[in-house]
Amino acid sequence: MSQPRVEPPLYLDACATAPPAEAVLAVMAQAQASAWANPSSLHGFGLAAADSLERSRQAVAASLGADANGLIFCSGGTEAAHLALQGAAAALPPGRLVISAVEHPAVIAAAAALERLGWQVAFCPVDGFGRVQLEPLDVLLAPPTRLVSVIWGQSEVGTLQPIEAIGRRCRAAGVVFHTDAVQVVGHQPIQFESMPVDLLSFTAHKLQGPRGIGVLLCRPDLELLPLLAGGGQEAGRRAGTEPVVLAAGLAEALRLCDQRLLANGGIDPIEARRDRLAAALLALPGLSLSGCPQRRLPHHISLLVADDQGRPLSGRRLVQALWRQGLAVSSGTACQQGQARGSAVLAAMGYSPEQASSGVRLSIGPWLSDQDLATVPAAFERAQQAMATDFSR
Repeated sequence: MSQPRVEPPLYLDACATAPPAEAVLAVMAQAQASAWANPSSLHGFGLAAADSLERSRQAVAASLGADANGLIFCSGGTEAAHLALQGAAAALPPGRLVISAVEHPAVIAAAAALERLGWQVAFCPVDGFGRVQLEPLDVLLAPPTRLVSVIWGQSEVGTLQPIEAIGRRCRAAGVVFHTDAVQVVGHQPIQFESMPVDLLSFTAHKLQGPRGIGVLLCRPDLELLPLLAGGGQEAGRRAGTEPVVLAAGLAEALRLCDQRLLANGGIDPIEARRDRLAAALLALPGLSLSGCPQRRLPHHISLLVADDQGRPLSGRRLVQALWRQGLAVSSGTACQQGQARGSAVLAAMGYSPEQASSGVRLSIGPWLSDQDLATVPAAFERAQQAMATDFSR
């Protein structure tokens, strides 16, 4: 019989959302008290809000090595990705959009929207580790390709793409390049202005910031048409009253990330903890790693689950069994958790339908101690035993 659930549960689902840091909540409370007005208003209350918003914009831009004039606050990563692709495409003659075979559903949906407007959409294949294959990409960069979007850090399997190499190819071909950096920002130093990238999108809630705000970084000389029109906010590129309090929280979350990176020579300190946990989990029977073993997100572990005969087991069922053991993990991107079919990402990497349904993802953060993580392998064993017992009944 499985042991009762420990209290409190451990949260290991940072790639879905990360719990807000205490410092972030404190900064937001201060902003709410002092900068609650509409930043477009010309009276003193509005000017205080506008000043807070501009300070946040400058701080975020400085953190990412970007021009503050090219920083657009959005409602999250999904809107930022849609603005990047649809906004850039609207300023171009219809052509071809190339995306990788392992994109987030938000980018796939934006591509579908462009397809309805007469654009062609092509998928660049990936290898068994989920890495974009550069030779097929070179072929796809020929006309009529005008736009490319590649996810930098894959949220399900953790693979990091060679963004610099892809960007250089796009620059040489005269193609606009967007990267979805939702899972990467905060986990490694980024200098946007020196990268061969035209558009970069991310969100706050993956790095212990607030939900409801994201950012699109845009090369200042790139024409980008708005999705939302109205009051002309964000230099006319995104209408709507700006979320001053959320922007302050985002800036503080990035400051905390930068502080950790600076103290550890540009390496996310969570990586060493991740490596120890991954080694302990991979020593258990029936668990194997998916995604690229070396070039992967520093806080990410993706596993395939099998029984003692090597037959794939349901990742969704293991997630439920792990919750009963006090662990909150996921079986893929949170944006697809309601879907019963196997992972499209794992299928694109060459896994069978059964294997594509056996994935489990753990993503960790600084709220977890070494003592916390030391309990995870035993909880996995108990969950696997509980699944085996249920299966044999």
